[in-house]
Amino acid sequence: MKKRHIFLGGTCSESNWRTKFISYIDKNVCSWFDPVVDDWTEVCMKREIKERQTCDFCLYTITPKMTGVYSIAEVIDDSNKRPHKTIFVILKEDSNKKFTEAQRKSLGEVAKMVKRNGGQFFDNLKSAADYMNNN
Repeated sequence: MKKRHIFLGGTCSESNWRTKFISYIDKNVCSWFDPVVDDWTEVCMKREIKERQTCDFCLYTITPKMTGVYSIAEVIDDSNKRPHKTIFVILKEDSNKKFTEAQRKSLGEVAKMVKRNGGQFFDNLKSAADYMNNN
């Protein structure tokens, strides 16, 4: 059986959500690509695009440590182009940081859009990992 390959997109900004998520993944069933690097180059960008296109799942996890909005664009783009493999997770807290009420409402609407497009939405990493371990 071929391992399912997961693209780990979403919040960077020294968030540790990727480490937590990987602890829930069955390493016999899934592998992953972490696009976070110390020195972002053109080569890194090309590899990220290729990984997004060829992986079995595109996971986008958004936390209150988010500083940019590109991951939101990516999750909507993938939920339109590759809905069957798009997974969206919103974590309410990250190292004692929390979203504002307005941010929560806005992200909730993004989650609804992802689901309407055919993607999956979870509010925790364990549920998302369980889904990918079993599908």
